[in-house]
Amino acid sequence: MSLSHVDESGRARMVDVGTKPVSVRTARAAGVIRMSPAALALVEENSGPKGHVLTTAELAGVTAAKRTSELIPLCHPVPLDHVRVVAVADRDLAGVRVEAEVKAEGKTGVEMEALTAVTAALLTVYDMVKAAGHTMEIGNVRLLEKTGGTHGDWRRRPDSQLSHEAR
Repeated sequence: MSLSHVDESGRARMVDVGTKPVSVRTARAAGVIRMSPAALALVEENSGPKGHVLTTAELAGVTAAKRTSELIPLCHPVPLDHVRVVAVADRDLAGVRVEAEVKAEGKTGVEMEALTAVTAALLTVYDMVKAAGHTMEIGNVRLLEKTGGTHGDWRRRPDSQLSHEAR
């Protein structure tokens, strides 16, 4: 298997998508942040020093998805048709779960936009409750599924070791 963002001499390059067909592309990604009981209480009670944690994290995720090409050097700017980010406090996790879904009609996929949305939302949660302690841990950021494009549809298997926390 060859890497699409590396040329014959090993140099990084932006992929030429000019000849690819336009199709509807979707992607879903997820991730988690674990935290202390005190930090989780701030999230659940909306009593953090910076305001409503979950709503702010969701908005940060939407904004990040729209700006992915500015953050990831070889990503194409993609006009997005839909971005949805959901952040939910989860006592069983002792933290917050974030999921993002992105949709666009274009010549390149939106996996990076979904992953960027999740990551930015998780970082926003960290920023908003770090006053309760810096022991938080962001993890298990992963693509759940993607549709459309040359390579077709893909979905993470529920039994995948990388997604064991998602169940």
